[in-house]
Amino acid sequence: MGSLFRSEEVCLAQLFLQSASAYSCISELGERGLLEFRDLNPKVSPFQRRFVGEVRRCEDMEKTFTFLQQELRSAGRVLGPCLESPRAPLAREALRVQEQSEQLAQELREVTRNRASLRGRLRDLRQYLHVLREAQRFTSLPAPLGSPPRPRALSEREPILDPSLHQHLERKINFVAGVIHPWRVTAFERLLWRACRGYLVASFVEMPEPMEDPATGESITWVIFLISYWGEQIGQKIRKISDCFHCQVYPYPESEAGLEDTITGLHSQIQDLSVVLEETEQYLAQVLDKVALALPAWHVQVQKMKAIYLILNQCSFDVTEKCLIAEVWCPVRDLTQVQDALRQGSYQSGSSVECFVQRVPTSESPPTLIRTNKFTAGFQSIVDAYGVASYQEVNPAPYAIITFPFIFAIMFGDVGHGLLMFLFALWMVLYEDSPRLRQGTNEIWLTFFEGRYLILLMGAFSIYTGFIYNECFSKATVIFPSAWSVATMANHSSWSSAYLATHPSLTLDPNVTGVFRGPYPFGIDPIWSFATNHLNFLNSFKMKMSVVLGIVHMGFGVVLGVFNHLHFKQRHRLVLEFLPEMIFLLALFGYLVFLIFYKWIKFSAANSLVAPSILIHFIDMFLFTSNAENLPLYQGQVPVQTVLVVLALASVPVLLLGTPLYLWCRGARLTAVPVQPVATGEQEPLLEGQEAGNSVNATKEDVESGGHSPDAKHLDFSEIFMHQAIHTIEYCLGCVSNTASYLRLWALSLAHAQLSEVLWTMVMRNGFVGLSYVGGVVLVPVFAAFAVLTVAILLVMEGLSAFLHALRLHWVEFQNKFYVGAGYKLCPFAFATDTWD
Repeated sequence: MGSLFRSEEVCLAQLFLQSASAYSCISELGERGLLEFRDLNPKVSPFQRRFVGEVRRCEDMEKTFTFLQQELRSAGRVLGPCLESPRAPLAREALRVQEQSEQLAQELREVTRNRASLRGRLRDLRQYLHVLREAQRFTSLPAPLGSPPRPRALSEREPILDPSLHQHLERKINFVAGVIHPWRVTAFERLLWRACRGYLVASFVEMPEPMEDPATGESITWVIFLISYWGEQIGQKIRKISDCFHCQVYPYPESEAGLEDTITGLHSQIQDLSVVLEETEQYLAQVLDKVALALPAWHVQVQKMKAIYLILNQCSFDVTEKCLIAEVWCPVRDLTQVQDALRQGSYQSGSSVECFVQRVPTSESPPTLIRTNKFTAGFQSIVDAYGVASYQEVNPAPYAIITFPFIFAIMFGDVGHGLLMFLFALWMVLYEDSPRLRQGTNEIWLTFFEGRYLILLMGAFSIYTGFIYNECFSKATVIFPSAWSVATMANHSSWSSAYLATHPSLTLDPNVTGVFRGPYPFGIDPIWSFATNHLNFLNSFKMKMSVVLGIVHMGFGVVLGVFNHLHFKQRHRLVLEFLPEMIFLLALFGYLVFLIFYKWIKFSAANSLVAPSILIHFIDMFLFTSNAENLPLYQGQVPVQTVLVVLALASVPVLLLGTPLYLWCRGARLTAVPVQPVATGEQEPLLEGQEAGNSVNATKEDVESGGHSPDAKHLDFSEIFMHQAIHTIEYCLGCVSNTASYLRLWALSLAHAQLSEVLWTMVMRNGFVGLSYVGGVVLVPVFAAFAVLTVAILLVMEGLSAFLHALRLHWVEFQNKFYVGAGYKLCPFAFATDTWD
């Protein structure tokens, strides 16, 4: 948690790895996830690097794994995750994995090929058997005894030729039998009729059972056809047409005895093939079991091995080519762990020479490292979405843990809605270790789950502000007795019966003794929910509250810039930037906060009618005038306001010219100025001719002189002045616009309260009042509609709106006072995905 307020110190270091132990050392570093490696061969093609052969071997194994995974998927099996993360394999283990995986792949190919061949052969035999059975029914159906003579017209159930006519035929009748796709039957029959009209008789019937289409794999009910023809030329035409329509044609026996023998033989072959196919399926299942058991671990091992060789390709060799040199960004606090990892890697490889790490000076800005846990990760991601913190600048995330949920709750203040949000987030927190919640595929759900602690705090703070507003589903709750007494007002006033009859709305006068007995103990008095002017009262309260909180929030952001000035040793910015910024903010808008509190304290119900307008006083303050109709709040108000405006205006030129003149005077005295990040996280402008070079390739003179050339020229004053002018204009105008921007707290809070009240009035109130004669049964769908609308509109839509506005207030109004966010994250080489969590 110490690094949460500011990014950790990160240094540039070199690793000296012996060639024999480099693989084991990188593997050990990858398991710990400590370092970000830099590519020392940026101009070398990936195909010309040292370990390209090993990378290709890993890719070949990945191709083999892909084939095995596809076979598992085609068999209807799901490959489970690797429960234990194995370490990267050594050279001997990698060869063993490669041999075993290729052997399993070869066995799968052979078994799959044999199974496909057996299935195809079995399918052909079954189709042939169905064809012969249907043909036997067409050609060899005997006539029943005692039946009348058969007419010449043919039907589907009658034989194509009458057996009594065989002896009168001069020519031999031939048959063509086979199966055809059902979509091609009509065209096939039409073409046969046109090509061989009068010389054939064709019959079509569907197969009794569906079979697989070898081309598409779909289950299709094939159509059996039997064609009888006369003449050899007609037979050739029929066979050619059958080939064109991709029909499967089977040989047809010439006699009935041969037909019976063929059918018997087909039965025997089908039984034998079924037994062989069943044994093949069992063997295939055994091979798939081996694959499913070993593949997850193999996949992780090869991925780690490939990652190690990719890192080794980024290293450079020394002149003897016996040592690899790697350049890394390393957290300073982890240097001892890095040395221990190198020692472990050398021991595992059996090397007698230990590898070591050495820090290297550099003028380059290091990457940003902020360690987070499951609680702070959600808040840090909000800040990182705006921009990763510059190196060592103040991190807004720890302050956003409190300010973000609180600002959200100001706009979302309702006890009921906050409680629902809190319970939803609490459920996610309690079951956060459930794999079903973590491994969801819905992106919106994963976003909610990652921000569960943020939602938990937003719900808790909304409950608190809901009690402050005294709203629970838009209804007030009576926790304490009301401080207003209607009975006292009726007893001590001149309300007559005629007055009560003509005035449906009555006014409680707090100046009457006993009507108002002091402030409500906590929050807003519930009697205001019955008052006709409650909206005016809440508007005034929430508007002033938004202005006060906004100015305090912006002032806190300016104060945080002091920690940047002190950390980067730029104390001149405390006087030339921080002091004029605070004077400008407090002299104008801090004075506005003072007027709000002073008016609350000075004026009571007795003299509230003569209370002046703060807004008019604030306008007159900028115009250096006074309004006789608007009485002053205190004596000497006009001179005080004049002095404050003069101080605010005088701070502008100091803010505009202070820092540029200081740097110009300093640059005139010095020939070179070290580069230091400014208070907002930026870097000081470099001298002309300077370059922030890589310290690894820098000379000794460059390192000793701070990384700058000794013949540096004067500062570019125009560039510095332009930068400071933009900052001054942005800050001065931003104080006005940002203060007005915080009024969104008032607007969103009012909108949420009114939507909640409208929903209660239009749904639940009508259910209680208009449907009371039906009973409680009708309230069930009424309450269901109220619950759905509450979740959909007030929780989801209004919650998202309040979240986005709170996000905008932090990004624009708060963070721009001290935060630049121009850095880049430290991305360590790690096999685990949650290295820094």
